[in-house]
Amino acid sequence: MRQSFINTIPESYNRYIKRKVFIILLTALLTLILSIYAINAGSAGLSVYDVIKTLLGQGEERFRIIIWNIRMPRILSAIVAGIGLSVAGCVTQSILRNPLASPFTLGISQGAAFGAAVAIIVFGAGSTTNPDSVIINNPYLVVFFAFLGSMGSTIVVLMLAKRFRVTPEAMVLAGVALGSLFSAGTTILQYFADDVKLASVVFWTFGDIGRASWKELGIMSAVIGISLIYFMFNRWNYNALDSGEETAKGLGVDVEKVRLLGMFMASLIASVITSFVGIIGFIGLIGPHIMRRLIGGDHRFLIPASSVIGGLILLASDTLGRTIISPIVLPVGAITSFLGAPVFLYVLSRGYRR
Repeated sequence: MRQSFINTIPESYNRYIKRKVFIILLTALLTLILSIYAINAGSAGLSVYDVIKTLLGQGEERFRIIIWNIRMPRILSAIVAGIGLSVAGCVTQSILRNPLASPFTLGISQGAAFGAAVAIIVFGAGSTTNPDSVIINNPYLVVFFAFLGSMGSTIVVLMLAKRFRVTPEAMVLAGVALGSLFSAGTTILQYFADDVKLASVVFWTFGDIGRASWKELGIMSAVIGISLIYFMFNRWNYNALDSGEETAKGLGVDVEKVRLLGMFMASLIASVITSFVGIIGFIGLIGPHIMRRLIGGDHRFLIPASSVIGGLILLASDTLGRTIISPIVLPVGAITSFLGAPVFLYVLSRGYRR
């Protein structure tokens, strides 16, 4: 009987693993299918056949321009940005032990937006080419200042967690206060800006995937790729932190180092994405909670699962914004906020019921 029980353990564990892998692969497949639809959707009159021919290098020149110069950068940027924001939310929820933590709710995104506004208004990093177009003259300067702004919020949250031992709920409230503070700073900068710089900042803060080009996509991909490698390397440390700080220390985890570097990488992701595509809220909250419900809290699988669901959600939101009242394109930041606000309230209410 004992031998029979031992023999059943590997098979049950294999089923446990296969289910998680299947969900991750299924989500990735749905993202691929949605990507094909997103390429086809729009006012250009593309058919699926035209899309496939163009992707294979046999389409008409006008289709090639539409797909490779306009839609592919947008679609890939939505996937990459969604991956980054969702995995940043997953990690911050773990290292702060707070289910409501994410770059948006902790004020990191708003801090990045304030830094980017400083770069655009004070240092002239943004301008308009015409009333309907905004360009970033120096994206590296914008990223640098956005990172400084996001790190300001991160340092405050870490100080509250370490020095004053505040509760998880208080950390989220501190993030809301910091977000309000940075938003007020951005408003004051806009008040003293001229019309061109004001238009640049206002349009930039809408949260628009369409402004990202192949160059911005490359920078975001590099930063997020390096961060994902780091997060996966520390996946066991995050699992240990879920059991409590003292337990993690007992297992040999350098809690302070893991927390500091984790918040640093999450801030870097949020600052780069926000500087290029504006404020996109709640992806870091929605994605990890959906996957935690489906596959559990094991970060060996939760980190990649949060990544793929984040890309799927943001791509779906952007596609919906492009097609729901076409040819008018709604800002994706508004769409994600509509989706994320009910989830935030649901998670908050569950926490207080407990």
